[in-house]
Amino acid sequence: MRKTQPTYDRPSADSERRDFVTLGIAVAAIILFVGTAGAVLPGILRGWLGYSTSASNAGLTSALILNIALIIFGWRRHRELSEEIVERRAAEQEALALARIDPLTGCLNRGSVIDAIRLTAADAEAAGHGLALIMIDLDDFKRINDLHGHLVGDEVLVSVADRIRALLPAGGSIARLGGDEFAVVSVFDRGLPDRVDQLASRIIAEVSTPQTYDGSEVSITMSVGIAVYLPNRTKRSADCQPEELMKQADIAMYNAKAEGKNRHSWFAEEMEREFRRRSQLEEGIRLGLNRGEFSPHYEQQIDLETGRLVGFEMLARWTSPTLGSISPEVFIPITEEMGLIGELSESLMREAFADALEWDASLTLSVNISPVQLRDPWFAHRILKLLLETGFPGERLEIEITENCLHENIGVVRSMITSLQNQGIQISLDDFGTGYSSLAQLRSLPFDRLKIDRSFVMELSRLDANSEIVQAIVTLGKGLKMPVTAEGIEDARILDLLKTMGGMKGQGYLYGRPEPADAVRERLASAGLLTSSPGKRDKGAVAGKAQVAAPAASRQTGVHQQA
Repeated sequence: MRKTQPTYDRPSADSERRDFVTLGIAVAAIILFVGTAGAVLPGILRGWLGYSTSASNAGLTSALILNIALIIFGWRRHRELSEEIVERRAAEQEALALARIDPLTGCLNRGSVIDAIRLTAADAEAAGHGLALIMIDLDDFKRINDLHGHLVGDEVLVSVADRIRALLPAGGSIARLGGDEFAVVSVFDRGLPDRVDQLASRIIAEVSTPQTYDGSEVSITMSVGIAVYLPNRTKRSADCQPEELMKQADIAMYNAKAEGKNRHSWFAEEMEREFRRRSQLEEGIRLGLNRGEFSPHYEQQIDLETGRLVGFEMLARWTSPTLGSISPEVFIPITEEMGLIGELSESLMREAFADALEWDASLTLSVNISPVQLRDPWFAHRILKLLLETGFPGERLEIEITENCLHENIGVVRSMITSLQNQGIQISLDDFGTGYSSLAQLRSLPFDRLKIDRSFVMELSRLDANSEIVQAIVTLGKGLKMPVTAEGIEDARILDLLKTMGGMKGQGYLYGRPEPADAVRERLASAGLLTSSPGKRDKGAVAGKAQVAAPAASRQTGVHQQA
């Protein structure tokens, strides 16, 4: 890549001026010496040889010596100033390089990538080609720092930069924009745009190859966004706007991340509209947390054999005054990526614990936990602190974690499960059947319950449904002495089939949609299941009265992802 010529500050110009003056003095002294030496030297030599005794010889000799001394002084000072200027220029060049280069990876830094884009755009225009900007973000890089330490994290970043640099085409540049984000700037043949796809795919494949750092094997995935600039007769390189191009590549990169990570995506106009929508959601989530716009809703959990109400699962709901009602399927993943899922979950749990204190002591409360929260080594302590603050008994709480959590750090998960169970909290394995957990994991982790994923349960509504998968999970639960909960019960056919498989808990829209706290309070008050209800009977009598709610009048489907 071409380099811009550095500019120098005022002290360098002053040094050059002093150097010129000193050189002028030396040159003047030489001219004086040449002009006078021819006349003076013969007289001095005759005096030294004894042929002349003129009194002026001593003065002439002194003047000549002073002239020579002035020449030596001026020339030496000129040389010193010249060396000073060279050293200063070298220092300025080094400072300029340090200002342009990321010290860890040796890549260009964010401040210099703008110049790199402009220069590459000029090269592309001269060659009749296009410019490609490839934005790269390492997926879940924080997890590497958390699990292996920041020294290993730095080694990973250096290795990633080296592997990308080795794949760059001639004239390509790589920059580290900060943290775990890189950018590649390159010229490409506009008639062969597939070459950009190939470069992005090679980068992903190379960086994703597992590497060993400090004795630990580390696997990395990345999300890649591509934006291009195509100079033509009406669109010159001078019209290229690096900031806009970076924004487009960034939007494409986030699109690749949303589509599943470890892939690349080209920028398209509709992505920008989606990006603005996401920005609105992110801002809405931040404001909503501060304003208390998120609230817990509760879905009934029923004993399928007896039809008794045995508890509720807490689900997150968000109604924004500006954005309207937002599905949990939309805001939960965004909240996780923003790093706010812990704050949201704890806020909802605190409110849910307070609500559940009004319920009969026989009713349990289930709370689904995000995999992101389980990466927090203090997660178990946070739960116990909430229980102490609210006074909610741990014996009535059931924590649900998904199978995907088991593959990240099974040792940490085991420690957390044990800590929570020591306080009487029940632990369920949620969405069972979708995360490929092994029988060895199920036997080694002390789960209290299995929860069959709704996708398997809802298939039972078809006339040609195969119930063997659900039956196998129920049988596995019995073998492991783990009770089973089935979610997604939406019609009587599903309920009838599940009843033939043995005792289990169930939940779904057949029993009604998730309700806010006020509606649940009314439901429980009518059933005599509030702690403040007058003349409340003992637990056995209460349990007998807590019958199944009437099936919902509407089987309208909807998302109610847990928080």
